[in-house]
Amino acid sequence: MDKVAAVAQHMDLIGLQEVMEGGVVTDLERRLESLTGDEWGSLVSREVGRGSYQEQYAFLYREDVIGYDGGAAVYLDTQDVFSREPLLASFRVKDSGKRFTAANVHILYGDSKADRTPEIRALADIYDLMKEMAPDQPAIIMGDFNMAPSEPAWRDVRALGLRPLVTRGATTLSSANGRYANLYDNIWHVPSEWPKASGGIFRFPQYLGMTHKMARDVVSDHAPVYMSLDGSKLALVPHTSKSTAQTATSGRSMAGSTGGSSCIDLNRASAQQLDRLPNVGPARAAAIIDRRPWQSASQLTRIKGIGKGRLKQILSSGLLCS
Repeated sequence: MDKVAAVAQHMDLIGLQEVMEGGVVTDLERRLESLTGDEWGSLVSREVGRGSYQEQYAFLYREDVIGYDGGAAVYLDTQDVFSREPLLASFRVKDSGKRFTAANVHILYGDSKADRTPEIRALADIYDLMKEMAPDQPAIIMGDFNMAPSEPAWRDVRALGLRPLVTRGATTLSSANGRYANLYDNIWHVPSEWPKASGGIFRFPQYLGMTHKMARDVVSDHAPVYMSLDGSKLALVPHTSKSTAQTATSGRSMAGSTGGSSCIDLNRASAQQLDRLPNVGPARAAAIIDRRPWQSASQLTRIKGIGKGRLKQILSSGLLCS
């Protein structure tokens, strides 16, 4: 879960498939809050799936950036096409006020492409419903589709103007280190609704310093895809291994026990030292370092997620150099 959180901290809205155990979303939410210093919210569907196989969908969102606008519901599948009915919800980008709807999808794998095709084609009905519910709002369909975007099964979806965000590469991890097999995970959108959108594949084993075998065993055999609404590039937060994090914590405790009282200088402190400040996790520590030099602590409101309230807590902590 620590490794999942290390990857998820880079996003503002996350769609999860195959949530198999109760409490894991709350656990991930808390880990994200600890890592980022931000408040996070979540939505979890009821169990969906035929027969003995049941799973849940979930959305997690950074509350400073994304607002939940309501309407969360599992798709009413009157034709019984979907083995696992998608989760729909409405959100808004707080800075711009832009509202959109999102569908979280996990397509049946089955025995062949023929088993997956009916669900892929029915995604056109999902999109029609999303536009009927919110005609003036853009929509995205995100998830694990178990089907490459080049397959003929997507014809009905493409006819509505939807296109895959990722068209090259692959997202499923091969057992061979560094190799990826299939482009199954994606985000489908109408380009005219998201004119600045960009995105890619987050190859997390390389980021976490893991072999594919280890990644498949303890994290996932799928690499997530990501979409930037404004075209900005993904800025990776330097990853700290668990052993390194424990060492840093031990060092802080030792300094406290010996009465050390050195203050934190915004222009000189390391990421680990900045992490001691209230509401500053690894992501914000990296942003503070990137934006140096600082003329005064009051400028910290330029960092995403640090508002006047959080700035006041930082200033009142007494940790900053005067």
